[in-house]
Amino acid sequence: MKINSKDFRVPPGKKVELEQWPTRIKRFFKSKKQYRELLETHVEGLSSLQQLHYASGRYALLLIFQGMDSAGKDGAIRHVMSGVNPEGCEVYSFKQPSAEELKHDFLWRTTSRLPERGRIGIFNRSYYEEVLITRVHPEILDTQNLPKHSRDDKHLWRDRYRSITELEAHLHRNGTQIIKFFLHLSKKEQAKRFLERIDEPDKNWKFSASDIHERKYWKDYMQAYGHCLAETSTHHAPWYAVPADDKENARLIVSQILMDAFDDLKMAYPRSTPKRRRELQAIGKQLTKSD
Repeated sequence: MKINSKDFRVPPGKKVELEQWPTRIKRFFKSKKQYRELLETHVEGLSSLQQLHYASGRYALLLIFQGMDSAGKDGAIRHVMSGVNPEGCEVYSFKQPSAEELKHDFLWRTTSRLPERGRIGIFNRSYYEEVLITRVHPEILDTQNLPKHSRDDKHLWRDRYRSITELEAHLHRNGTQIIKFFLHLSKKEQAKRFLERIDEPDKNWKFSASDIHERKYWKDYMQAYGHCLAETSTHHAPWYAVPADDKENARLIVSQILMDAFDDLKMAYPRSTPKRRRELQAIGKQLTKSD
């Protein structure tokens, strides 16, 4: 089966009811061996495309990963990007805002981490937390010292969606390609993964009691994600809802979407000018003589 990226793209302006979106689909591989071979092919392809991306130097690529705890964000980034040159790629994980970050607007701390042209930036969680966890727990707004008019519940989330989409439109106009992944995990699969973290000593460090606490708000989170995807998936900065109950399948989907995104940029290696070719040929002759 061929992976069609468009099957996972969230159409702009469409209402999103995540209860109706699958968290598991038919596998794109028949065995673990075939999965490893397919992923290796994708990883090698991404490595070549990254080299071309760096050489062309016209675009920046920003990848955003969002999802519930244990959805597989870390694993997807680690496996899919394993062949990418670290010099051309940076990963940032945005946790609870610091005291300094809270003195600025909610987009400030991520703006300084945006990738340069020719490079890849990866946000493991992002500014989208401010319309997800903050929407589920509005008491967080009390720590942000916002002006009174900004706390108007009627317009707060609408205005934040607008701030995000306008930022992404600006970045797109200036050469940043933005690809956003929502790893769609079921509550049942999350419980299974939490139990693995408890039962397997090597995974104990991954488990946090706060993860269990947040499960109480599952429906609220699904509503918040649904609103977010519907309001901020655009033609220039699309969301992809990736079924995440099957980690291997999800990684193949993510890697295929990335390769398609690279291909859409229509990149090419910089062309050498006749003058430059003459210079190189002269240098080549000198090197030949020196031997």
